Amino acid sequence: VQLQASGGGLVQVGDSLRLTCLVSGHTDSRHSVAWFRRGKGSEREFVAQIDDEDGMTYYSYAVKGRFTISRDNTKNIVYLQMSSLKYEDTNIYFCAWQEKSGQYHIPGQGTLVTVSS
Repeated sequence: VQLQASGGGLVQVGDSLRLTCLVSGHTDSRHSVAWFRRGKGSEREFVAQIDDEDGMTYYSYAVKGRFTISRDNTKNIVYLQMSSLKYEDTNIYFCAWQEKSGQYHIPGQGTLVTVSS
């Protein structure tokens, strides 16, 4: 499964931005898809996830109420709509797919979001 994140850019505090994750390869089997961003050191910080079977969504405390994850299965795209952006949302955002075992894979490069004050 290949994932390509895009849509990052330079915005101001309070602005909105929509990230796109294009899913390719093995699209006959749907996977849960999540967004991560860089955490401390080499860690990845979980941001949001949408499940493959029931479409349930999950958010980190830091973004809940401001970010919305959704998917268009006809286009194999997962979106991350970010609103009320804060300076601390500045980061590189990655999309990941999740195995049935629960393990995440982040096969592509991320997209940079810069929020200026």
